[in-house]
Amino acid sequence: MTETPTTAGKNEPHLAAPDVNPSFTKSAFLGEIREELVFPFPALSDDEKESLNAILDAMHDWAQASVDSSKFDHDGRFPDEVRHGLHQLGVMGLSIPEEYGGFGASAKVYNKVFGELGSIDPALTVYFGAHQSIGCKGIILFGTDEQKQRFLPKCATGESIAAFCLTEPGSGSDAQAMRSTAVPSADGSHYVLNGTKIWISNAGYADILTVFAKVPVEVDGVRKARVTAFIVDAHADGVKLGKLEEKMGIKASDTRAISFENVRVPTENRLGDVGQGFRIALEILNSGRLGLAAGSARGTRRIMREAIAYANQREQFGRAIGSFEIIQRKIATLAAECYALDSAVMVTAGMVDRGGIDFSLETAACKVFGSELAFRASNEALQIAGGIGYSKEYPYEQAVRDSRINLIFEGTNEVLRALIALMGLQQPGERLKALGTAFKAPIRSLGAIGEYLAGRARRQITKQRFTLVHPSLEREAGMIETAVHDLALGVEDAILRHGKGIIDRQFLQERMANAAIDIYLATTVLSRTTWEIERADGDEGAKAQLDCARIFIPMAYRRARRSIRALRKNQDARLKAIAESSLETGDLGPDV
Repeated sequence: MTETPTTAGKNEPHLAAPDVNPSFTKSAFLGEIREELVFPFPALSDDEKESLNAILDAMHDWAQASVDSSKFDHDGRFPDEVRHGLHQLGVMGLSIPEEYGGFGASAKVYNKVFGELGSIDPALTVYFGAHQSIGCKGIILFGTDEQKQRFLPKCATGESIAAFCLTEPGSGSDAQAMRSTAVPSADGSHYVLNGTKIWISNAGYADILTVFAKVPVEVDGVRKARVTAFIVDAHADGVKLGKLEEKMGIKASDTRAISFENVRVPTENRLGDVGQGFRIALEILNSGRLGLAAGSARGTRRIMREAIAYANQREQFGRAIGSFEIIQRKIATLAAECYALDSAVMVTAGMVDRGGIDFSLETAACKVFGSELAFRASNEALQIAGGIGYSKEYPYEQAVRDSRINLIFEGTNEVLRALIALMGLQQPGERLKALGTAFKAPIRSLGAIGEYLAGRARRQITKQRFTLVHPSLEREAGMIETAVHDLALGVEDAILRHGKGIIDRQFLQERMANAAIDIYLATTVLSRTTWEIERADGDEGAKAQLDCARIFIPMAYRRARRSIRALRKNQDARLKAIAESSLETGDLGPDV
């Protein structure tokens, strides 16, 4: 499943292609700073700004007249005329290429629009994202020209709504454990699809489904099953919808299980080659996660605007509560973190648009940081509002409920942290594996061993430097340089101590991932703030941006430093003992 797709989509410029393209975050695990991947900051062109402003103006007018989030949440649905109004804005084909009836927007523009919709209504954003970020994304990336011509024009107008069917009752993030099957017919004309998928956003609206199932194949005389992707007609015989899920938040989004009972899928509807399904799913999700981060950023701003307005007018002890420093700390910290997330989303979108870059870990980092920021901001906004924040009359409690799902969507944050760590560990692990092989024949391998030892000595005393950062940010750049250097040494030390066993050491993986996320977010802040200073002709014109950078980067550095130190000095044995005891007894441990 690592071979290059043979479909027409194989040369799409926004495929991550992790096997061949450079990655900023993977390089950080080696102690390298690939600043050319994040500099210069990818600003919107004049044409992009003009298109974006036109889209956003129309969207705001539509939202003001049509969107009532509180009512949608209460009713558990949004009216069809609201969906159709969104279609009429022309945004359902925003990322679909122009030759197939879409807008052909850049990733930067697409994620700006996605984010703005996220600030209008989270459930509508799920409808939009499930259709475009993941539902028809596989056709855009991997479809043949014939498949694109057949399906994408209707997707672009909203005449056909798409959904993404991966998760099953027995396999969530572990896609390889899926049980759905697609058995080819004797004459090769079609596949017979059987199985059940759960938590499918847009299930009740969908016309086409991207479905993943295992196809039986014979390899060297051994019968095996290979995950493969298919484009399935949602109205075909044998496709059945489950009941509407009653959810904690995003209640108006249509989420159901879908079952497939002997569904005939034409062979020409197979997406990519047999066995490429797992890779296709990963590529789709790599792109989709960035939209979640963009929506999280704008959602954070929306709910905090409510909280800031309340803090300005609510008086206690003779003055507005916004004048109290405990409240100001909340607002300032969230402002700096939102600045960082905005920076990371734009830098990552720039990677997608440039092509030739593996952005898989960067989109995961954005999704993890963004989803946790939006949930934290919603809780902080509710706290600022006090008692009224707990009331359904005000938007705070809905914001808490709606934002919670983002920590689970498109890969739980725990799984994504493991993904970041394990993919980041690959290259350092291969380097040390080669060293281990060399030690088995030390006489013949003196050159390789000597080269490694010399390189390790250099790595211990030499830090890579930023060269494109504005001089005003020299101190902050030095912090990130130190963090990258220390991460690489910490990773190498962990691999030497644990060997292959590190695959199961998730306490360590989580710390590595947290450090890598903070390093990436902080680096994007350097890139953006450098650009802000240069376009403002100096520090004074970019004072607000510099303040955010000088709050966020030291904060991220301190977190990263703690994570890296804990790779060696920790209480993991005690954590494991307590957890295993609780799992055995079914209780949280000693009680009074």
